[in-house]
Amino acid sequence: MDERSLASRRRDSVWLRPESGTLAAFEASRAEALARRDWPLAAEMIRDVPVYDGAMVRKAAAAPEARRDVTAEWVGILADGPGVIVIRDAMPDRAALDRATGIFEDIIAGERAAGGGGGDHFARPGDNDRVWNALEKHCLADPANFIRYYASDAIAMASEAWLGRGYQVTAQVNRVNPGGAAQTPHRDYHLGFMSPEQMAAFPAHIHRISPVLTLQGAVAHCDMPLESGPTLFLPGSQRFFEGYLAFGRPEFQEYFAAHRAQLPLAKGDAVFFNPALMHGAGDNVSTDIERMANLLQVSSAFGRAMERVDRSRMVAALYEPLLAARRGGAPGIANAIAASAEGYAFPTDLDRDPPVGGLAPQTEAELVAELLAAETPPAEALVRLEDHARRRGGG
Repeated sequence: MDERSLASRRRDSVWLRPESGTLAAFEASRAEALARRDWPLAAEMIRDVPVYDGAMVRKAAAAPEARRDVTAEWVGILADGPGVIVIRDAMPDRAALDRATGIFEDIIAGERAAGGGGGDHFARPGDNDRVWNALEKHCLADPANFIRYYASDAIAMASEAWLGRGYQVTAQVNRVNPGGAAQTPHRDYHLGFMSPEQMAAFPAHIHRISPVLTLQGAVAHCDMPLESGPTLFLPGSQRFFEGYLAFGRPEFQEYFAAHRAQLPLAKGDAVFFNPALMHGAGDNVSTDIERMANLLQVSSAFGRAMERVDRSRMVAALYEPLLAARRGGAPGIANAIAASAEGYAFPTDLDRDPPVGGLAPQTEAELVAELLAAETPPAEALVRLEDHARRRGGG
């Protein structure tokens, strides 16, 4: 084996391409996942989705060994099995659930009246009402209700099972109105919120670890019969390594349409799934069901830096020297930007910085590069950068 072939083989194993992954390999991977049926604690299996009884989960939550048994089974499902679980009656405190629904409806009405709440990355205008940062808004609107709601053993056990201690909960309420169209089937945050070209810029091991950094969930705030369009899932699809890049391609979209699973949900049911699972909300073909779910995105404690750094302050100090260096033909300008500016779109204040027109808002690093390319005068650039920081929640 010559050095060139070794180098090229190593390169191809680390740097995936937008065309990486074949449908045949995907089908084989999925078949292996669905062949596993060793989920004895599930009450039933529906369309390859394990369904658990909420009363059993609450009983197990209070017994350390039983809790470990349940969460270990869930890890097996999320990692190598169907990739999704349903917990019936996960939220037994119906009064707390209904009060939370009322809070969310009041927030939606208030944001509509204020001309906000319209930015979304998956829905057409009018199809749905989205409450960004529903977690904080819920907490501030009614702290006592927030405590009752998030006292849920189901939420805590699912989060701890996949992410361990120190996880961070975020939530976005989505109310899909009658006539709301289905989402394009996709994977979720982090890599799932990028274009294929952006995904391919990350080495293969990042594609491998991304799914273990977050857990996706949803709590049903109303009964969701099939005609209301509850989420469609493709059980077992989370195991396909190249799926972030592949799932947007036509052959995978067609496969999803032919093999997806959809379960009706009752008010108080919850769903949790691996973010790499191919999924998408269904069509709400009902005439009178405003399908409301509290969408939970729980993040690992390990996805954070050791130090707090005021990157906006750094960029303000660096802009004029960067502009001068660029005009002088200095090398490595992009490297200096990468070391200083915020290069990732999240977290942000999605009310003020919504992902309209794409899956993610513009990053600070992208804005700096844009301003430098246009040779924007420093005074104007600093105004733009300050506005960007303010929209992201920095001031």
